[in-house]
Amino acid sequence: MTIDIEKPLELGRAKRLKAATNDTHARLDQSIMAGKPFDSRERYGLFVKVQHQFHRDIDTLYDNPALDRLLPDLPGRRRFTLIEQDLADLGVAPLSSGQAPAFGVEADIPTALGWLYVAEGSNLGAAFLLKEAAKLGLSENFGARHLAGAPEGRGLHWRTFTAALDELELDENEEKAMVSGAEAAFRRVHGLVRQVFG
Repeated sequence: MTIDIEKPLELGRAKRLKAATNDTHARLDQSIMAGKPFDSRERYGLFVKVQHQFHRDIDTLYDNPALDRLLPDLPGRRRFTLIEQDLADLGVAPLSSGQAPAFGVEADIPTALGWLYVAEGSNLGAAFLLKEAAKLGLSENFGARHLAGAPEGRGLHWRTFTAALDELELDENEEKAMVSGAEAAFRRVHGLVRQVFG
């Protein structure tokens, strides 16, 4: 076997998506932490409101038959109900929004894949957030259910998702739509952070 060291190894789709959205993702992380969501339960409740609104936007995607055929255990990855339970635990009302969720029953599949990439990636990074929530007396059973890891572990859960994403056959326009979808999802959460945390 020979390896051409002049030619860079081609990155998988998930890694390309990460590279394409890295700056947007970093800005979002900074804005969330600037809101000091773990200074108090009240601040944490604001964070959960953001999560609630974002997952409300994408909740119908978890019932989409076309997406379910492409992604493993899609319905089992849904976190909206857990977020609603967390809000109830905290005694916090969700944001009142007069606008419809970002996705209805019908969804552009490549765009939806970008949004789901953001949602799944946030679950991978939630281990740190769960540790911080524990300092507020919250747990996977109270107030921080949506931050819990998958039974098989966060790493395997993420790798299963990204492996499926990498295997999809998408044309150039669909690839662009997926990247645009991920960027739109990051911008949506960033906008919610500004709205909720001020």
